[in-house]
Amino acid sequence: MKLEILTKTENDIIQKEIISKIRDLINHKNLEPGDKLPSERQLSEKFEVSRSSVREAIQKLEFYGLLESIPQSGTFVANIGVIALNGMIEDILRLDKPDFKSLVETRIMLELKTARLAALRRTPEDLIQMREALDAYTKKVLNGQNAVQEDLLFHLAIAKAAGNSTMNTFMLIITPGIITNFEKYHVCDKNQPVIGIKEHEAILEAIRSRDPEAAKQKMKDHFKILYQYCYNI
Repeated sequence: MKLEILTKTENDIIQKEIISKIRDLINHKNLEPGDKLPSERQLSEKFEVSRSSVREAIQKLEFYGLLESIPQSGTFVANIGVIALNGMIEDILRLDKPDFKSLVETRIMLELKTARLAALRRTPEDLIQMREALDAYTKKVLNGQNAVQEDLLFHLAIAKAAGNSTMNTFMLIITPGIITNFEKYHVCDKNQPVIGIKEHEAILEAIRSRDPEAAKQKMKDHFKILYQYCYNI
């Protein structure tokens, strides 16, 4: 069995090709909202690509609300007109992969909102998750280890506590790109992780105290260096 290892660029190209072919299939067969698509296996054979690639393309179209997968039933065209569907797919195909600076800028805007909402909506369970993530971050930093992932897990716990599933989803989407590129761009100096422990503690305390304005301000203070990176460089 031949094992194909694709680069991220190659995978992106395949994804766009599959999405284009799904659009063409919907148009050719005049499928309407509620109509069922062929199975992943059938699409895989028809497009001559792997089932996993078909699955990823379908998941992307599901994310944008263009398809709907129902367990044990299949994948269906969502309740959206053909003209709108074609227009949205064209937009998806034109989307460029965001650069690191754009990811960070988006993260800052999201996190100021999530910190404020977390202070208003957090539960005792949310506080436990944030505490555990912060403890894991602190342990790695004090041991001189890379703690980028633990840092982001703390922030994802805050996003979850905000109680807004859309914001939480956006954070999950942009997180991998930030983890991959954080050190590559040398955004923070070597002392920042230690400083980050106190800043994280301050954010957690504001959320624990249910002080939304303080939580937002402490998060803004925490992102001071990233602000400088995005807006002053």
